[in-house]
Amino acid sequence: MSLYGTMRTGVSGMNAQSNRLSTVAENIANANTTGYKRASTEFSSMILPSGNGAYNSGGVQTEVRYSISQPGATTFTTSASDLAIDGGGFFIVEGANGQEYLTRAGSFVPDSEGNLVNAAGFTLMGYEYEAGVDPTVVVNGFDGLTRVNLASKGLIAAGSTTGSMGANLPSGAAVGDISTTSLVVYDSQGNTRILDFNYEKTAANAWSVEVVDRTSSTVLGTQTLNFNADGSLTATPATLTTSAMASLPGTGANLSALTIDLTKTTQLGYAFNADGGSIDGNAPSKVAGYQIDSDGIVYVKYENGKLDPRYRIALANVQSPDKLKPESGNVYSQGVDSGVIITGFAGSGDFGEILSGALESSNVDIAEELTAMIESQRNYTANSKVFQTGSELLEVLVNLKR
Repeated sequence: MSLYGTMRTGVSGMNAQSNRLSTVAENIANANTTGYKRASTEFSSMILPSGNGAYNSGGVQTEVRYSISQPGATTFTTSASDLAIDGGGFFIVEGANGQEYLTRAGSFVPDSEGNLVNAAGFTLMGYEYEAGVDPTVVVNGFDGLTRVNLASKGLIAAGSTTGSMGANLPSGAAVGDISTTSLVVYDSQGNTRILDFNYEKTAANAWSVEVVDRTSSTVLGTQTLNFNADGSLTATPATLTTSAMASLPGTGANLSALTIDLTKTTQLGYAFNADGGSIDGNAPSKVAGYQIDSDGIVYVKYENGKLDPRYRIALANVQSPDKLKPESGNVYSQGVDSGVIITGFAGSGDFGEILSGALESSNVDIAEELTAMIESQRNYTANSKVFQTGSELLEVLVNLKR
């Protein structure tokens, strides 16, 4: 056996244990880092060819792996912008260089511009809502993503465009009988308008409904309603479309044309009864906060209690999360063997649900790390003894020539 080989093997062992101690140190240092994934050192043997009665000792080599697919414990907080993922998937964040990364670190807070930024300075990304329509995700890329921004825009009003009105019209009413109910709607500046719905029986199983602006007595629209023998509408869905209305004096605000759903209207042997109706739009109101649901939809909350969906948080995943490439700031990029990054939404496919007011803790077990540290310390010492012994024997060999 070569004495040089013995010393080389001892050095190999010390280097391997040094690498293990490095991962242990990193794990302990990040035991309280949100979303941190434990690093571990895996060992594999190195064998050298031997023959003719001589043995060439090999050594050991190491590979660092990260337990990225192993979730940490969930801890709950009082901040609505703290986010955790219950299941698979990663948040998509943007770095200062404009590059997108994946992370499980969801300790987001609004920065000076209103963007949601985590503790490492990465900005949360999502898709904008357009007129309340759920966005279309780009499954194989980050195109269409934008920064989730919760900056307040001051007072916000929205004019009404669609609503519904349901009522029971008494089947025993005489021809010419009129019943009235009303609905409050909003013009383009958030001013309220009262619209009267006048239901008049015109014949057996037949009524007409007339919508009148109460202030100006202007008729905005009419609709004929016919009923079956069982009191249901003969044609559903039934809608009434009103005409737009000019501005009130001095305001310059317009009332848009309205589409009112009348499908819930019935004709039964019961007194006239309106269900109250509903309408979109809102009066001027300040932004009072925000909330994020389990599907990752980010709502702006107004003082009047109205929720306005602004963004939907995008999630991403890969076939082999443990093969992602770790980067500084507790983020990951696509690795050679991780598989292609696929994007989607919470609650679909392999993506989990988003928990608001929660954070994912590190998956480091301190007791396990301390045990590994003691083992590495002892193994390092043992390998150093091998090196020392080889060095002493080599010295004896050198002295033989003197």
